[in-house]
Formats: sequence, C-alpha cells, structure tokens
Amino acid sequence: MTLPTSTDSLAETAYRRIEDMIVRRELPPGSMISENRLSDELGCGRTPIREALQRLRLEGFVEIHPRRGVLVSPVDVRRQLELLEVRRALDTLVATQAALRATDAERKEMRRLADEIRDAAKTRDRDRFLAANRAIHGIKAAATRNSVIESMLAGVNALSRRFWFSYVEDADAFRDVAEKHAAVVIAIADRDPPAAVAATAALLDFLERLTRAAIEPQP
Repeated sequence: MTLPTSTDSLAETAYRRIEDMIVRRELPPGSMISENRLSDELGCGRTPIREALQRLRLEGFVEIHPRRGVLVSPVDVRRQLELLEVRRALDTLVATQAALRATDAERKEMRRLADEIRDAAKTRDRDRFLAANRAIHGIKAAATRNSVIESMLAGVNALSRRFWFSYVEDADAFRDVAEKHAAVVIAIADRDPPAAVAATAALLDFLERLTRAAIEPQP
C-alpha cells in the first residue's frame, strides 16, 4: 500500500485504513491493537499511527490504556440510537442543501450509486454494500458545499457504518436499507428537496426500528 509522504496525509490515510479495519471487524471488538503491527502493515511510522488512534479514540472506536495498549471498543447498540438523533437533524439539512446545490456530475454519480447499493444488496455483498454506503454519505455531504457539515458527519457516519456492518446482515435488511438510501439520493439528484427530506425521514425511521429491535425484548 502506497501512502502519501506528509505527516498529515499519512495520519489521515492511517485513520481511514484503521477505521475500515475496525468496521469490517478485521480488528474485532475487544481486541488489542498493536502499533508495531499497524506500522508494518500500513507501511508508515508510528507517529501517524498514534495520531490516527487518538482521533479514533475521540470518535469512540478505541480506548487507549496507558501501559496496556489500545483496545477496540465494543459496539454499543444504545449509542446508535443517540447517533440516529444526531443524524436526523443533520441528514435533514443535508438532504435539503444537497438537492439545491449538487452539481450535475454529482447528481449523475448519485444515480449510479443508487443502482450500486441496490445491486450490492441483491447479492448480499457486505463489502460492496459498505463501499456504496460510504460513497453515498460522502457525496451527499460534499454536495451541501458546507465544510462544517462534512466534518460533523464524518465521525457520525463512521460509527453508523460500524453498527450496520455488525447488524444489517443479521437483521436481513439489506434490500430495505438499500432501497431507502437509493430513494434519498434519487430525490436529491432530481432537485426535489421535499422528496429528499421525506425519503431521509423514511430511512431514519426504518433504521431506528431496526436498532430498537436489537435492544428491546420482542413479544
């Protein structure tokens, strides 16, 4: 893996790669992270690794214990409900602004991603689904033309991806989630803010029902 040469770029790339390893459970909950192993695997020094781990700590992915090491945090289902509260406010704003401000190229890519996430769901390809999900979140945030929104959404969406990678297959919800994500980006691509907001509400309502089902006793 070829990494950029600046310390900031190395830290950013290390962050994205380690986050991805945690989301995909290559580094499972409860496991200890070896800085030396990550340094060897990612081909960079320990300074950018440590910077990346500090950022992941702030976002709740890892716990840093002096003299013991770095522990991958457990997946907290109840925290997902808190994240959904935050997402409801942010994603509603994103849907409106993106529908108004997206470029023609972004709208075209949104339509492609709608097809991509649907196809991934049909084949139950979790890696492909996760990549499409990440791309959808990224392009929606970018289309707002608001750097503050992009920054705020980055950590929230990363934690959400981790939850869904753990639970969406068990809930057999691939197709429903894919269809609802697709509806959001298609409405944005259609330059229809009310439809984008309605589709966003439907998506988040569905995600909240799934989350509550994971923690509440079933009749």
